[in-house]
Amino acid sequence: MAEAHQAVAFQFTVTADGIDLRLSQEALKHIYLSGVTSWRKRFIRFKNGILTGVYPASPSSWLIVVIAIMSAMYARIDPSMGMIDGIKKNLPVNGYMTIQTQTMLSAILFSTGLWISLIFILRQMLKLLLSYHGWMFEPHGKISRSTRIWAVLVKIFSVRKPMLYSFQASLPRLPVPRIDDTIKRYLESVRPLLDDEQYSKMEALAEEFKKNPAPRLQKYLLLKSWWAPNYVSDWWEEYIYLRSRNPIMVNSNYYVMDLVSMTPTCLQAARAGNAVHAMLLYRRKLDREEFSPMKVFGIVPMCSNQMERMFNTTRIPGIETDSVQHLKDSKHMVVYHKGRFYKVSLYQGGRLLLPSEFEMQFQKILDDTTEPHVGELKLPALTAGERIPWARARAQFFSQGVNKASLDAIEKAAIFMTLDDEAHGYDRQKQRSMNLYAKSLLHGKCYDRWFDKSFNLIVYTNGKLGINAEHSWSDAPTVGHLWEFVLATDIFQLGYTEDGHCKGEVNKSIPPPSKLQWDITQECQDVIESCYNVAKALAEDVDFYGYLFEDFGKGFIKTCRTSPDAFIQLALQLAHFRDKGQLCLTYEASMTRIFREGRTETIRSCTIESTKFVYAMEDASKSNEEKLELFHKAAEKHQHMCRLAMTGAGIDRHLFCLYVVSKYLGMDPSFLKQVLSEPWRLSTSQTPQQQLCMIDLEKHPDCISAGGGFGPVADDGYGVSYIISGENLMTFHISSKLSSPETDSYRFGQNIRQAMLDIRALFSQKKNMKL
Repeated sequence: MAEAHQAVAFQFTVTADGIDLRLSQEALKHIYLSGVTSWRKRFIRFKNGILTGVYPASPSSWLIVVIAIMSAMYARIDPSMGMIDGIKKNLPVNGYMTIQTQTMLSAILFSTGLWISLIFILRQMLKLLLSYHGWMFEPHGKISRSTRIWAVLVKIFSVRKPMLYSFQASLPRLPVPRIDDTIKRYLESVRPLLDDEQYSKMEALAEEFKKNPAPRLQKYLLLKSWWAPNYVSDWWEEYIYLRSRNPIMVNSNYYVMDLVSMTPTCLQAARAGNAVHAMLLYRRKLDREEFSPMKVFGIVPMCSNQMERMFNTTRIPGIETDSVQHLKDSKHMVVYHKGRFYKVSLYQGGRLLLPSEFEMQFQKILDDTTEPHVGELKLPALTAGERIPWARARAQFFSQGVNKASLDAIEKAAIFMTLDDEAHGYDRQKQRSMNLYAKSLLHGKCYDRWFDKSFNLIVYTNGKLGINAEHSWSDAPTVGHLWEFVLATDIFQLGYTEDGHCKGEVNKSIPPPSKLQWDITQECQDVIESCYNVAKALAEDVDFYGYLFEDFGKGFIKTCRTSPDAFIQLALQLAHFRDKGQLCLTYEASMTRIFREGRTETIRSCTIESTKFVYAMEDASKSNEEKLELFHKAAEKHQHMCRLAMTGAGIDRHLFCLYVVSKYLGMDPSFLKQVLSEPWRLSTSQTPQQQLCMIDLEKHPDCISAGGGFGPVADDGYGVSYIISGENLMTFHISSKLSSPETDSYRFGQNIRQAMLDIRALFSQKKNMKL
């Protein structure tokens, strides 16, 4: 109990002689240091706000402008063309200053106005430059003169080292495509999937929609695009994520895995200690805006808006819609272990706990043998089931008393971590190891993850790590950015002792973790059990297959003079045709972060060109040269679709927003209704890596990540995530539903492997013929 007493700043007792007051000097010292840390954070945020607010100029440029104006006036030149005299005449304090002081103050005010105007002009010029996307559509290796000039100008305007959010105000808005262009691209995308009669009906619906009410809906959308920073993102977050009343486990949340073949320590508490400390170092860098903005090809900045809500964030359930609660700061984390919740302080005396101190705290949790409170074991299942029962239970059972205090601790925590009681990870000797690892990260036991948190850090008994992330607040590249930093910092900066413990001394006087208290009634337990049963049925229906594709990687694909992503997407089309005997509407996620508050757009990977290639691959009468020619045409088409999606000329976000406007206006256009009801039976995504370039994969091949994945989108479809890990390695994560007689994740995985090999054979035969 000695540690607990040190956490109390003062104690008093009432005696016959009066009040006996005793102060704890150590505790007062910690309170003082905590206050200093808090004010330091406020000052840094204030300073960064100024630096970001004036970018691409700098605060020192104000002084240069003032000196220049003063110097001109000293030389009896009026650069303001009489404006300074006008300001001087209208100063409200003329009677209290000398003429010279009035002139100087007027000059400073004029200089400040001029400086602000120059910042605005520079920012608009930079925004205009960033609105140019011609560079993206130029052939690989061939750069036009206009693009070279554009690139030089962008570099000149961003010559001052930018902070994380420096470009936010200079990023262009996402443009609203023309109705005719969107409908034309849509009809082209569905042509290979419809017979002549079906296509004629869809064409008629599109023409009818184009005449009425499309023009009216487009006007409202244009109005929104002028007013809002991004005409898609807020509606996308609300209607696609927050308004969904289905479980977010499996359906929305996704996972990220640890390194494939390297585990720096097998000690669970030690690995957790380094990981948490690394995450908090990352949070500090975020708060201080020390990360440089991500850039496409090192030139075009991407929006950093999503990174703001990475920590201290929770999805709050509601009856009709959920909301995202984000705090500016949080000084504690919550740990779940074997049905018990613990609150762990992140700071001691105003400083961040060391990895060794975190390890000590987590080891105390692992060593705790107390039993969970009644109903506590499966409490997180509330976040795994449907949203309405959870929203009602939260309002009824967690709005007061110890339950409210404990729930607040969870929802306001910087990080939620599960110290899992199982061992998982990829093991070459165990065929199903990756499958079990993925399913554990995706849904666990359905009651050992708090699925509402922005992300769950999961640490297994063998030292392996993983993340389960909630999707509404951001997309996977944002979490991937954090994860790369954590893994690199864990291995190359923090490290471990020879016996696997965290490095550093331990302050044993740190107060131990406090166990959260609950008073869960039988009625609440019934709701928890009901949510658990729903989640369990959903989890048990997930059919997962993951594997490492080591036959070749992007090294070989580059020699084929094609895009690795296009290569894989065409292999997926071929694999799906072989798997189901037909092609399907295919979703591939593409980013739109070169625009302000951009998120994603859909690349419709099943095209007329890809269909011709797939049919040719299954036609024995087609020659190798014919197949290769069709492959290159399909790959070029896919690359063109990617560019269109990235530059705001995609199909699906535009149609989605038109549909939202139609609902606001009480309309129900048949065309939009038909479009948005079409199922994505093949949903795909590429996991990004090397966003920070903190790991040299050539020098450290053991540090290759296995990437991550997600659950199936359609009941009779596949979800496929892939990561191009190195020159000779790719990893595939495939999900489907066991309840569907049409799908089999293992079968589809084998079809993907064979499709990849068959496409490689096309190029190998061509090379052999040349030899």
